Amino acid sequence: MGRIGVLLANLGTPDGTDYRSMRRYLNEFLSDRRVIDYSPFVWQPLLQLVILSKRPFSSGAAYKSIWNEEAGESPLATITKAQTAAIAGRMRAAFGDAVEVDYCMRYGNPSTISKVEALRAKGCTKILFFPLYPQYAGATTATACDQFFRALMKDKWQPPVRTVPAYYDRPDYIDALARSVERAYGALETKPDILVCSYHGVPRRYLMEGDPYHCQCQKTTRLLKERLGWDDFEIATTFQSKFGPEEWLKPYTVEEVARLAREDGKRNIAVIAPAFSADCIETLEEINEEIRESFEEAGGERFTYIPCLNDDDAHMDALSNVIRDELKGWIG
Repeated sequence: MGRIGVLLANLGTPDGTDYRSMRRYLNEFLSDRRVIDYSPFVWQPLLQLVILSKRPFSSGAAYKSIWNEEAGESPLATITKAQTAAIAGRMRAAFGDAVEVDYCMRYGNPSTISKVEALRAKGCTKILFFPLYPQYAGATTATACDQFFRALMKDKWQPPVRTVPAYYDRPDYIDALARSVERAYGALETKPDILVCSYHGVPRRYLMEGDPYHCQCQKTTRLLKERLGWDDFEIATTFQSKFGPEEWLKPYTVEEVARLAREDGKRNIAVIAPAFSADCIETLEEINEEIRESFEEAGGERFTYIPCLNDDDAHMDALSNVIRDELKGWIG
């Protein structure tokens, strides 16, 4: 009887902070039609001749400010490895050697195709594919699944496969989020005036075209508020990482934190990023540096960034519970 492969998938990471590594990574990422859906005839000349001549330098500097120099990799890579090891340990305790857990990246290395091949080589005859995004979005979950299915196109004999749905409203995930907030608040001398839940943004047009991401983000915030037993004024939903000229989901985090300080007099805030399963460039550099700076320049005094759940035990238990649920019928 064959083994079952569980393949965790995250966004991706450049191999280094140098120009060539950054250009290679950004080219793959920004050429994805799920991410940038403009006509290639318009977008590719702009990308290749303008954006990729400059952006690798600025992005490389941003990555360098958070790079794990000891391991020679980005924090996202380090954390994803730790998550994989933690979940593999839980699966081994539950199912012995019947389940093999590994991870891949949508962009960069290790590639989805290489890891699907590795699981097949280890005797996996069924594969559960798990995009590590709590909320579904076409630009994250869907493109990860696209790449997984492309990998399967190389197989003469395709294995039975399953993909894991979004888990934004699971009680164990919400509880893990709430516990991280409670720990962070418990370590502070003064409770923040408001908790800003900053989600990665997407163009507002995607919402109008049927993408459920915005609604799922709003529900995550609401469920977190209810689990914490808070009032509406103690928590807010915002969106970060706007790119390009069109309107994205609002309010924009970088503007909203400044408005909270300047207009609402909220000088002590905390920020959490519930759309990210692991800390990365968007949290460690964008939130904890750029967004913090925007808040402080507007008169804010105390800014607390609450880390992603990463390999926290409650988070690993929640993700392992998701896997167990999705393996039902394949394994006892």
